[in-house]
Amino acid sequence: MKAQVIKKFGDPSVFEITDVPKPEAKPGHVVIKVKATSVNPIDTKVRGGVVPAVAPEFPAVLHGDVAGVVAEVGEGVTDFKVGDEVYGCAGGFKGLGGALADYMLADARLLALKPKNLSMAQAAALPLVTITAWESLYNRGNVQNGQSVLVHAATGGVGHVAIQLAKLAGANVFTTASSEEKLSIGKRLGADVAINYKEQSVDEYVKEHTEGKGFDIVFDTVGGENLDKSFQAATTYGTVLAIAARSTHDLSPLHAKALSLHITFMLLKIINEEKRQEHGSILREVTKLVEEGKLKPLVDERVFTFDQVSEAHALLETNKAIGKVVLTNEW
Repeated sequence: MKAQVIKKFGDPSVFEITDVPKPEAKPGHVVIKVKATSVNPIDTKVRGGVVPAVAPEFPAVLHGDVAGVVAEVGEGVTDFKVGDEVYGCAGGFKGLGGALADYMLADARLLALKPKNLSMAQAAALPLVTITAWESLYNRGNVQNGQSVLVHAATGGVGHVAIQLAKLAGANVFTTASSEEKLSIGKRLGADVAINYKEQSVDEYVKEHTEGKGFDIVFDTVGGENLDKSFQAATTYGTVLAIAARSTHDLSPLHAKALSLHITFMLLKIINEEKRQEHGSILREVTKLVEEGKLKPLVDERVFTFDQVSEAHALLETNKAIGKVVLTNEW
């Protein structure tokens, strides 16, 4: 079968099309005919060699997010049958083949039936970012009705889902973005207030929207110095959620306000097999929400094919994409 592989770490040009063996079904797994995938920041980091500890062996087939059709069912799998349309984040990391190929072997525990009202491309945009937002807000942050929640990066992959999930929990949702277009999208997704962080400092918007007290939950999806700004924006005894914390920070603001800091790294439940079922469970709930019209993906208008994976990675790394960068399999 055809696949896009990397034989070394590097910039987006390292991808090359080659023939690789088609995976065979094994117990607890299914083989998926891949129809679409999406690019996540972790995929670009794996490709670039930034996180070698979670990278697959060379020649490596990358990408975790997948949407497609079940082609084979392994022994012991009862939730899926041949022909089912499924989605999930199921590989492309240490020990697991990825979705940039005609077929992908996937642990059935990591999958769910694809929402019927989404295309394959739309479905492929959801798994990693939605699981991340869900684990962060619901499992770690325990978001409650009436709380004030600040979500950074309104049109980012995790950010656009987090706005919707926080709103579904009954929170008063605030979000940040850098342009009027992105602010408008944030409000359309459900944010009560959209803040242009280029025009207002943290002190200014905390004073304006919380009377200087700070937000109950701050969800930092950006990392770097924005994590420090998140500490600044949180209220006393508040919670900061982070998904990009590979950096060094002064923790004295957490001490001064008795903040809780929670890090979500959803790949751990893919690499560590005993917790894989949790991802499938989340996606089954997500499918219900999507089919009920309560949750929707934001997909960048530029949709790529598997032949254009280098361009797709390059676009994501410019930080100019609005929503998820998606690729469809035209092979």
